[in-house]
Order: sequence, then structure tokens, then C-alpha cells
Amino acid sequence: MDRRAFIGTMTGGLIAAPFAAEAQQEKKLPRIGFLVFTSSELRYRGFQQGLRELGYVEGQNIVIEFRSADGSLERINDLARELVRLRVDVIVAGSTLGAEASKRATSTVPIVMANVADPVESGLVSSLARPSGNITGLTTMGPELVGKRLELMREVIPRLQRAAVLWDEDAKHNAAMLNRTKAIAKSFGVEVRSLPVRPPVPEIDKALEMAKKWRADVLIALDDALIFGNRTRIIALAARYKLPAIYGWREVPDAGGFMAYGPNRYEMYRRAATYVDKILKGAKPGDLPIEQPTKFELVINLKTAKALGLTIPPSLLQRADQVIE
Repeated sequence: MDRRAFIGTMTGGLIAAPFAAEAQQEKKLPRIGFLVFTSSELRYRGFQQGLRELGYVEGQNIVIEFRSADGSLERINDLARELVRLRVDVIVAGSTLGAEASKRATSTVPIVMANVADPVESGLVSSLARPSGNITGLTTMGPELVGKRLELMREVIPRLQRAAVLWDEDAKHNAAMLNRTKAIAKSFGVEVRSLPVRPPVPEIDKALEMAKKWRADVLIALDDALIFGNRTRIIALAARYKLPAIYGWREVPDAGGFMAYGPNRYEMYRRAATYVDKILKGAKPGDLPIEQPTKFELVINLKTAKALGLTIPPSLLQRADQVIE
């Protein structure tokens, strides 16, 4: 499904929701703000599935205000403030940027993080066990996974010596992730070259060209909304420069990227619905521990591997949750 069709489909369902709410004002339907930096059908479907399992049906006993910033930093801040003005009961934030924008917009409306790499390092919560304040939700455990991704790439390229790391320099948690990557790479005897990019117009082209000139063996993309939002461009450039790249999101190999390893985001968004349910029933966000993922997935695009001239070890293919041919 292309992006316009996806947004159109959601809009059709969501436009009806406010009218349903007006027609049933006496029921005071809960209103949920769903804020994302870039749209993802997979993740929204996960959230919807979680709501259905808990007995919520859009337009009947719950209203969802869907907002996507379409990759714009200025817009995501505006949308967070808009949701607060709409007096939503809960904001579901689909990224670190979305959670940060929501936190700036309100200190009282409960915020459920559905997809944040490191909420403590980002300053969103005080701890995973007792987040305090008005924020809770789920973390992707981003810093803990960078080593695993490097290990996977070493299985494909045993003589791996140089790894380029693409990251958003303005994201607070990324500095810790970069340092973790460097430490793990050093233990493997792998040299790391940092490729920082910054919003609002990240210099993706320049960064990937630098990786090529440096003769990087692989590219590691850190978990970040800015990188995810520019994934199409990154995939194209990695293909042009014959640069094997690993990401944290399964949508990337689905779109032609080489490999992805990370938490099952569909499952995380499904689990986010349980937090919404608890909050609507009276729980305080600060008393709900941050949940870590339990399901991880490895996705390999075999067609891309062949274009890169890579042979994937059979043992790795057997461990993959999906192999795209």
C-alpha cells in the first residue's frame, strides 16, 4: 500500500470518529492522541489490534486522533500542542522525538511511549522501574542491540574492519549508543567512523559518500526517527555505493535494505494499548514501569545481498524470521 492510500484509509476511518463522539457526547468517549514522526501502517495496525483485544472499537467506545509530522521537526511540536488543545485523555508517542515533543507540550496529560530507544538517557523518565511524572510505555533497548547488529554483520563479512555509523546528532540518546558501538567494535578489532547528520535537512548524501570514501565495510544505522524517516534515501545510496547496511526496523529490508535486527515493533505498539487501557482505568503513568521488548526479529533481504555480492551463511538464514527473495 502506498503512503497516500494508507493515509487515506486511516483518514476515512478517523474522520468519522469525531462525529461519532459528538453523537454520543453523553458517553464521554475516551480520546486518544496518536502522534508519529513518520507514518507506518505496520505499527498503527499493531496499536489497533491491541485496542481490539481489550474491547475498544474506534468510533464506538474510543476516539483516536491520528497525527503524523511527515518527518518535520517543527510540525511534530505543533501537533503535540494541538493534541493537548483537543484535551485528549492520553497521547501515544511513536518515537523519541514524539515523546519529547509531547513532554514539552504537557506535564499533565498522560504520555505512553510506544517506540523509544533509551528513555532514561533521553531525559524522558527518571528510571525504567518508576518513571515518575506523566510518561510511561515501552523502550526498544536501542543501546543494548547495537552490539548484536555488529555481530550479525561480522557473520556475513568475517573480515569486517571498518564500520560507519549513521546517527542523528541532535538526539540525546544517540551519543550513548555511538559510544556503546565504539566499545563493542573495539573489542572485535573493528574501527568505527561516526557519520552524524542533523535536522531539519540531514545531509544523508554527504554522509554516505564519506562512508564510501573511507571504504567502510558496513553501515550501521542507529535507531532514530530522523534516520527512519529518511530510510528510502539511505537504501538508495547504500545500494549505489555497494554498502551493506543493517537497521533496527523491519520496514527497511521490506523496502530494499539489506538487513534489520530489532524488537518486533508491531508487538510493541500492540502492547502500548495495554498502557492506554490501564491509564483510562485510573492508573498513574509514573507508577507504571517501562516495559522492555521480549520479541525480536531478524529480517534479511536476499535479493539485496546478491546485488551486494554477499553470500549469507546458511546458519544465519535459518535464524532469520523472514528472508526476502
